[in-house]
Amino acid sequence: MSEANKEIKSLAVLCSGGDSPGMNCAIRAVVRTALGRGLDVYGIKRGYAGLLEGEFEKMNASSVGNIIQHGGTILQTSRCLDFHQAETRKEAFHILKRKKIDALVVIGGNGSFNGAWELHNEHGIPVAGIPGTIDNDITGTDYTVGFDTAVQTAVEAVDKIRDTASSHARTFIVEVMGRKSSAIALHVGVCTGAENIILPTKDDSDIDFAAIAGDIQRGIKRGKNSSIIIAAEGETPGVSHRIQTVLRDEYKIDAHVCILGHIQRGGNPSSLDRFLASRMGWVAVDGLLNGEKAFATCFIKGEVETLALDKCLEKRNEYRPYYEGLAKALSI
Repeated sequence: MSEANKEIKSLAVLCSGGDSPGMNCAIRAVVRTALGRGLDVYGIKRGYAGLLEGEFEKMNASSVGNIIQHGGTILQTSRCLDFHQAETRKEAFHILKRKKIDALVVIGGNGSFNGAWELHNEHGIPVAGIPGTIDNDITGTDYTVGFDTAVQTAVEAVDKIRDTASSHARTFIVEVMGRKSSAIALHVGVCTGAENIILPTKDDSDIDFAAIAGDIQRGIKRGKNSSIIIAAEGETPGVSHRIQTVLRDEYKIDAHVCILGHIQRGGNPSSLDRFLASRMGWVAVDGLLNGEKAFATCFIKGEVETLALDKCLEKRNEYRPYYEGLAKALSI
């Protein structure tokens, strides 16, 4: 074992931000990999908030038994605004030192990664980030844990909605998650054959209501009796209902709204999310023991690799040009 390896005798793992299916798989992989390498392992309840309140639990192999198939996170999670403050992070570092924790694994999105990076940058503690967010919007990785399950959950819901839409000759506006990320909306739209996809907007100025109505009317002319519109929730609540109002009042189109909401966060993780989260948890521990100090586990061109954490702190939204074109081409 190298000198770098000897520095780490214990580590802690936490989940932060929104939950995503597959987090339990990542926790399980971190715990069992670390135990197999002779480390003491601690789970921190409720993310950074639990860290600050000293909610540590020593983990063993049985602690993570029978969790791989469950959504959510056994460690629970939270959004800790206080962690934005340098003094708060200093206190967190001292708590980790008092608990004799040598390294920290953080499972979450870009906000969680920023917290981990600042903690390392200010106090030197080794940190590993595992990207867990249904939005698939972290720079540096092609894929985040939970995205596949969220998309599949939404696709299954839309398939059911299309049945009733056809039965009643209606248009349905199905709202999916994505305040700033278009990933879920675009993937669900393509996979369900949606006639229109509304990407995240700050207001209605980016929505071409006439084009939406025209596409629906074009379908009616060629014999379609129903249409599906997939709308990302966006930054201003109520986008789906605003589209419904315009379609009904200005274009006389019978439109109904179905908001999927947090159903997309829950449920048993897909096989892809389970496998990827397991690989990432394993690589996270391995990276720390190999002397890496601040990194994220990233899925790049089919492989899980480590990437410097400061390369993974921004949100990304690169889907728009390519997938918009795909969706448009297939919806005629």
